[in-house]
Amino acid sequence: MPPLYTDYFAFLSRHFMGKVQKLPVDAGFTCPNRDGTLSHSGCVFCNNVSFTPRYCGGLRGVRQQLEAGKRFFARKYPRMSYLAYFQAHTNTYAPLARLEQVYREALDVPGVEGLVVATRPDCVPDVLLDALPRWAGGRFVMLELGVESTDDATLRRMNRGHSFACAADAVRRAAARGIHVGVHLILGLPGEPQELVPVHAARLSALPVEVVKLHQLQVVRGTELARRYVARPDAVRLFSPESYAQAVADFLERLRPDIALDRFVSQTPPPWLIAPRWGLRGQEFQAVLRRVMKERRTWQGRLYAPGEMRIMTETT
Repeated sequence: MPPLYTDYFAFLSRHFMGKVQKLPVDAGFTCPNRDGTLSHSGCVFCNNVSFTPRYCGGLRGVRQQLEAGKRFFARKYPRMSYLAYFQAHTNTYAPLARLEQVYREALDVPGVEGLVVATRPDCVPDVLLDALPRWAGGRFVMLELGVESTDDATLRRMNRGHSFACAADAVRRAAARGIHVGVHLILGLPGEPQELVPVHAARLSALPVEVVKLHQLQVVRGTELARRYVARPDAVRLFSPESYAQAVADFLERLRPDIALDRFVSQTPPPWLIAPRWGLRGQEFQAVLRRVMKERRTWQGRLYAPGEMRIMTETT
C-alpha cells in the first residue's frame, strides 16, 4: 500500500538539507476585512491574537522576533535553518516599500533561508508577485493563501470577502512566477455539507498547489462564531477527533498524491479556545488519522481523478 499521506518534511527535503523550522513573526500588518476596506468585523471564525507566538510578545522589530525565535528553538535543535513565517493578519497588505523593508529585514537575519508569507488571495497583486523572487535573491519563497473553503456560499457566510475563483487565480499567478504555494482550508465550516469535503480536495488538486494546511473548525473567543455558539451551541456542528479523522480521510482520498500536508489540526491556546476541547496534540491526532485510514484501507490520492478535477475547476 502507498504511504498514507505526503508529509511536510518530504516537501521541505526537496528544497533544504537538514532540519528547517518556521519562525512566526508579527510585522504589525492589518487586514482589509478589519480596517473597513471590506468590513470591520473580520471573518466569522478569526481572532489573530489566538495564534501569535508567545516569544513575539512585547517585541516589535522583525529581526528582534526572529532572533528570539531562534533562541527558543535552538535549545532543542542547535543546528537548523529557519524560514521567516509572516503569520498574523494579511502579510501582503501594505505599500510595496513597506513589504520590501520587512521581508529584507527578515532575510538579513543569519540562518534565515527564506520566507513564508501568509495572506489573503485578494491581496497579491502582480507587482508584488514580480518583486518577491527578486527581493529573496533566489532563496525560498512561499505564499500561504487563506482559501478556507472552495464553496462560494460558505465564503459569503463566513464573511471572507473573496470568491474561490479569486483564490484559484492567485494560486496560478504565484506559481507561474516560481513562488511556492500553500493553502489553508477549514473543514466543518457552518452550513457546509459533509459532501463538499472531497470536492474541496478535487478543486485544490486541479491547481498548482504544493502544500495544504487543514484544520478543524474551532470556536475561538472574541469572534462572531463564538457569539453565535454561546447563543445557540446546537447550531454549530463541531467534530470529535474520530469524526474529523473520517473527514480528513475523505479529503485525502481525492487529493493529488504529491501535495504535502503541513498540518491537520489547529491548536488554539486553551485561554482562547471555547470548543471543541479535544486535549490532543497534532501528533496524537495523526495517530487517530493513521488508524482510521488503515482501517479503511485508503491513502492520499486513492480516488484521485484528473478528469474529475477538470470538471471541478470548470465549476469555479
